[in-house]
Amino acid sequence: MNMMKRAVITGIKQMDLVEIPIPEPKEDWVLVKVMAIPLCTEYKGWLAGSSYSGHEAAGEVVAVANPGRNSKVRVGDRVAVMPGWPCGTCESCVSGNYIHCENWYDYAAFTGLSTGGDTHVQYLIKQDWLLAKIPDGVTFEMGALACCGLGPTFGALERMNAGVYDTVLITGAGPVGLGGIVNAKYRGCKVISVDPVAYRRNKAEELGADLVLDSEVPNLSAVIKAFAGGKGVDLALETSGTNPGAINCLESLKRLGTMALIGETGEVPVQISNQFIRKGITVFGQWHYNRNGMPKIMKVIEQYPDAAKLITHRFPMTSINEACALSASHECGKIMIDPWK
Repeated sequence: MNMMKRAVITGIKQMDLVEIPIPEPKEDWVLVKVMAIPLCTEYKGWLAGSSYSGHEAAGEVVAVANPGRNSKVRVGDRVAVMPGWPCGTCESCVSGNYIHCENWYDYAAFTGLSTGGDTHVQYLIKQDWLLAKIPDGVTFEMGALACCGLGPTFGALERMNAGVYDTVLITGAGPVGLGGIVNAKYRGCKVISVDPVAYRRNKAEELGADLVLDSEVPNLSAVIKAFAGGKGVDLALETSGTNPGAINCLESLKRLGTMALIGETGEVPVQISNQFIRKGITVFGQWHYNRNGMPKIMKVIEQYPDAAKLITHRFPMTSINEACALSASHECGKIMIDPWK
């Protein structure tokens, strides 16, 4: 049986490489040789010693189940792998909003394998319609930014129809928030970035944010409103996953402004009357982006030179523990893993 390497958590702050079977393509699921793996929030599972699940990757299609089938990809295609295992037939999937599918495949039942459903592997299988083709001249690493590096904020700004007349507040300058700066600047927006970590503030400046602030600045929302002309920002992206970040967005948003909740968090205390009804704002949750936006996000990667600055570190998969430790330190942008080293 053909085998491959997979990174698995074996204890608190400990991950090891194990060998598991290479999955076989079936139906519309194709086999992808993984060439670049971006780290997302997996460090949280690494810190706790549990719940490790990679969901980002880019690679090359190396096999399809039925060569005569009208597949959406061909062997040799270079692709970014979208997250999840949606059904492909429900209303959410058909509309392109597959990330909200409520009928995900049971990976183990479908493949007959108990492991390998994540992306921290050398090979994976994925539905052909969840593979975004990487343009010629774009590297696997850059193409992989079409996952969580740029995806959530791309989807939010698409829904907001953000443009050159908008000022965008982004709370949190982790990899997702930094990706928001790239997306917003590509659209010609003014950008205000807020984060407590000096490394990330410096990276936000490097990526072109027009105003970068420490989240501990006194009267933060007043400073933000003053920069935005006194009335507040037009749009806000909350990527920090913190209560102060969400509250800052609500307080800094102008009347009839729009806010996207992107960072994962729990309960946030809000004032329905003063922060929502009186201001008439729109607030929505954003997980990823519509599948129809795949070619468009690749244009951002291809055409915006500063997107490459989002990638700050690279590690071989044999050094996955060092990569997770760096990710947990927050002294980084997007970290890339090479599964073949």
